[in-house]
Amino acid sequence: MTPVATLLLVPALLGGEAVVPGLDRRVLAMGTELSLHLEGAGDLRRASEAALAEAIRLETACSTWDPASAWSRLNAAGGRPVALDQEWIALLGHVKAWSHRTGGAFDPALMALVRAWGLRQGGKIPGPQALAEARLASSAALLELDPVAGTARLAHPEAGVEEGAFLKGHALDRMKAAAGTPAGLLDLGGQLLAWGRAVPVSVADPLDRQRPRLTLRLRNASLASSGTSERGRHILDPRSGQPCPAWGSVAVVAAEGLEADLLSTALYVMGPEAGPAWAERHGAAAVFLLNDGSLRMTRAFRALHPTLLSRESR
Repeated sequence: MTPVATLLLVPALLGGEAVVPGLDRRVLAMGTELSLHLEGAGDLRRASEAALAEAIRLETACSTWDPASAWSRLNAAGGRPVALDQEWIALLGHVKAWSHRTGGAFDPALMALVRAWGLRQGGKIPGPQALAEARLASSAALLELDPVAGTARLAHPEAGVEEGAFLKGHALDRMKAAAGTPAGLLDLGGQLLAWGRAVPVSVADPLDRQRPRLTLRLRNASLASSGTSERGRHILDPRSGQPCPAWGSVAVVAAEGLEADLLSTALYVMGPEAGPAWAERHGAAAVFLLNDGSLRMTRAFRALHPTLLSRESR
């Protein structure tokens, strides 16, 4: 984790009333930029250090970009059980349950498909046999967890955990808890987590990420979005093994960063027809922004009273 800006102590509003101390800080974390804004009367520098230490701890244990991490050891075990801390077994069990809940639209054991498509090396198109083999090795059902023994096992030698659709969201939850301040705003690679007071935030147009399409006030919740408009950005459909079409983007607001993170991916994979239906049935606060300019909001998202911005008026 490398600092990219000095911290800044500033006055801030807590609950829209009293002026209280605030701290702003930006660092590189988990392969992206992390911005912290913390508010409260305590030692904000210490609170920010505690939050950053939590991000480092999670990255060290769970990042599969690091061959020495616990999850990389699990991926490299060739189907053998690997001893894991109970915390990581519980986290993997939680996201495995979400895979089942979303009908496989979200899957934490997608590494074989990620390798087949070369998504960490600039991209490639796999042949039919390579793709078929990768699909057989890509399923949360292959992730076997034994909390009593304290082990995890991938029941295929080529299977692997891929944390890209959920670890940053979980990190936001853990950083908030570690900071312990009465109010704050975290931004980790574009996913937000706000608590203590309402913060105005925006959701970008899927065809122009620099332009807001709608705004809302975020409080005690996380906002995450998924889409394929960015150059080189790919989201795989675990059910077919194929990249998802670039139909637009989806944004999710949830009480926890982990849920917002994985649901934004799952709903994008489901697409602009099945996605809104699933989100509505399950009470998720989600908005689907289509490339043609149309939007589809769930009732839970409308309850957040978003302000729509037309493409023509910007």
